[in-house]
Amino acid sequence: MRIYLIADNVDTRTGLRLVGVDGAVVHTKDELRAELEKVTADKDIGVVLIMEKLSKQFPDMVREIKLKMRTPLLVEIPDRHGTGREKDFLTAYVREAIGVKL
Repeated sequence: MRIYLIADNVDTRTGLRLVGVDGAVVHTKDELRAELEKVTADKDIGVVLIMEKLSKQFPDMVREIKLKMRTPLLVEIPDRHGTGREKDFLTAYVREAIGVKL
């Protein structure tokens, strides 16, 4: 099983390419749709790393794959500027999910 990257910048793709992760750079909704169709058709790809920025720009496509497909697993990763989430997103997530304040 392989890992595949869908990024919105060349720097991230280059960095992950150095460790053996193939990928593509996309900027538009049509480009993202084409890449997602390509990776979901390839049964050898088990994990797709997708940039948080792309995931937030086109949530409908990402959500559809997460809900309807068993593979590949979509994992959102931050870009080189860091995450777009709030500072305490993890504690808020735990509090919301299980009702425990950390």
